[in-house]
Amino acid sequence: MRDSSRLTRRAALGLTAAALPLAAASPASAATTVVGGERLARGGIQVRGATGLPKKITAQAWLLADCDSGEVLASYNAHRRLPPASTLKMLFADTVLKKFERSGRYTVKDSDISDVPSGSSLVGIKPGITYTVEQLWQGVFLRSGNDAVHVLSHMNGGLAKTVAEMQAKAVDLQALDTHVVSPDGFDHKGQVSSAYDLTLFARHGLKDEEFRGYCGTRTADFPAGGKKTFQIQNTDRLLTGAWGLGVYKGLIGVKNGYTSHAGNTFTGAATRGGRTLLVTVMHPAAGSNAVYEQTAALLDWGFGNGSSAQSVGLLVDPLSEGGASASASPSKGAAGASGMSAAAAGSSKPSPWRLAEGGAGTLALLGAGAWALRRRRRTAVAAAATAAEPDSRDPRVSDPGDTPAG
Repeated sequence: MRDSSRLTRRAALGLTAAALPLAAASPASAATTVVGGERLARGGIQVRGATGLPKKITAQAWLLADCDSGEVLASYNAHRRLPPASTLKMLFADTVLKKFERSGRYTVKDSDISDVPSGSSLVGIKPGITYTVEQLWQGVFLRSGNDAVHVLSHMNGGLAKTVAEMQAKAVDLQALDTHVVSPDGFDHKGQVSSAYDLTLFARHGLKDEEFRGYCGTRTADFPAGGKKTFQIQNTDRLLTGAWGLGVYKGLIGVKNGYTSHAGNTFTGAATRGGRTLLVTVMHPAAGSNAVYEQTAALLDWGFGNGSSAQSVGLLVDPLSEGGASASASPSKGAAGASGMSAAAAGSSKPSPWRLAEGGAGTLALLGAGAWALRRRRRTAVAAAATAAEPDSRDPRVSDPGDTPAG
């Protein structure tokens, strides 16, 4: 009875929170800060203690961080909300990957792929064929297959349940720029994330051996029916050296994406000399290779001049792993932010003042969202209080090198 009562109270609290922005749901006296540190909310390039950043970085947002320590070494519009394309599949994997044994088998039904959006990237799933869970995840990571995502989502109880769980996972990871509409990252109104959040997803995923293995796999044989197979290749060009790019030394993953609305997005991780760096690049100006070239340039800087960089922020730990709650609150000049709607969350303008409307609402659907909100109501601390030093300013088509949109 006690457990049942507690669950009922949590569900009720979650439903209440779904209708309120975080600023209204939290006590007025609670001390809050921008997730990752106040400096990440600023405009312009943020870097301390190092020079020589690449000059030709045209991305609308980017972030470079040390994977182990979580220190953000440099960033630009870290919390700007932008369409994520298939990089959102990292959050899908963070949420669903451990639910099924990789040796498990599943026979695909017509209904499992009937709701895949037209124009999606596909690995080539066919109804009636039995796939292992491992093969389905290879389809997700290597070919960015929305068909594979939808099959795994239906195995997980359906798209709505999976979306709700992904949003709950985002809240736990403190990725509060992220609003999930579909599990595959395909273009949908209001579906957004940020360079900061995508880097959180990658860092969390790389802690898992299976995630790390899948995102670093270059090729695999995929079932074609009967005893036939066909080879699939990873669309990460820095991993495979495709389309005129060389293989980036030490690259270990993680995920690329492309749609005409989102443009090119990419989160990459590389290890050199025992140090692993993470880079997220979103929406460079032009060129199908630009997202990879700019990622490589930032990684080169990180392993070189960036070795002396001092932290400008921090990749926070998940709430479920003891991470200190750090939710954003409007500051002077951010009037009206607390009333921002879910539709407004889709704006491509810089928006470091975040709400939990999407996360709280979907957590309420799961009936367990309140635990995260209650964690937020505890004393919030700055995840990375950095010195306030002056900034260092120094129609949908398929990309021929990536799979189609999504």
